[in-house]
Amino acid sequence: MSSRAVRALALATAALAATTALAACGSDDDTGAKADTPAGAAAEAKSVRLGYFPNITHAPALVGVQKDLYKNALSGTELKTQTFNAGPAALEALLSDAIDATYIGPNPAINGWIKSKGSALKIIAGSTSGGAGLVVKPGINSVADLKGKKIATPQLGNTQDVALRAYLKQNGLNADTNGGGDVSILPQDNATAVQAFAQGAIDGAWVPEPSLSKMLLESKGKLLVDEKTLWPNQQFVTTHLIVSQKFLKQYPGTVTKLLQGHIAAVDYITGHDADAQKAANAHLESLTGKALKDEILAASFKNLKFTNDPIASSLYTSAQHAQDVGLLAKVDLKGIYDLGPLNELLKAAGQPEVSDAAAS
Repeated sequence: MSSRAVRALALATAALAATTALAACGSDDDTGAKADTPAGAAAEAKSVRLGYFPNITHAPALVGVQKDLYKNALSGTELKTQTFNAGPAALEALLSDAIDATYIGPNPAINGWIKSKGSALKIIAGSTSGGAGLVVKPGINSVADLKGKKIATPQLGNTQDVALRAYLKQNGLNADTNGGGDVSILPQDNATAVQAFAQGAIDGAWVPEPSLSKMLLESKGKLLVDEKTLWPNQQFVTTHLIVSQKFLKQYPGTVTKLLQGHIAAVDYITGHDADAQKAANAHLESLTGKALKDEILAASFKNLKFTNDPIASSLYTSAQHAQDVGLLAKVDLKGIYDLGPLNELLKAAGQPEVSDAAAS
């Protein structure tokens, strides 16, 4: 990120803080506003609790934490982090007030919106596009060949699970939620699916990176469906950043600074690819005890696009897909985005603003 962009983001953050209405202040507990918040400034929390996954699709979080980009942006506010292995767990933590913000996939965010009747969360930034698909055994050459096969997804109702079920339905195949139907869909966490595929216990899996590249490069799988080919402009939301509405209302200044760190992380990845890969891998190793092989790391990054754009149109389509396969009732997603603070920062940095429109 250039020094000019950093200065612009800092100025935008200060401007937003000065013009945002003051939330309740004077509390000095762990999530309260700083006691010395000046009159007329946006309230800031003593700490912010951020969730993310030990996964390359969450690279902005990995790099941002590893390179202290959030810490630098948050200045006096302490960053507390917590990692999760699946979207539903991260969502539950947000709903139970165990975290304040998290990187997460589209379908768990939609589920949280429904569960809370639109009161629990806001999507405040994009993060990652692409990097998911269906890897199968070499002998499977078409969607028709999937009939009678066992295909894994990370979790029932998660983003990749919905994508697989929608794809099967669009191609005349059915799958129920108990593993029955034309195709048996088995919920397995990504690490288990990678191992099961290597051992021949499953015929394939619809997974995100780096599991996708592991199956292709280590187990000689075949990419039957690259999910980006199913979307307009080959872009769809894989990961975005959400925040609890309660925290957003109480501490808009802190949320703006968190976004400043997020933008810095996305800019760092796009401008320093090799070093960003090293930083992400180093943080992965610190979280899991094991770094990715260089070829897996490089393939994963190549298959992903890191962006501040939440690609809102794909979120609405994902919701429709979940409805079509019976995993979601009809839902009104109006109001799920709050991109105002992000766009103020992007505008100040000379970057394109992003949209929450249903159609691209």
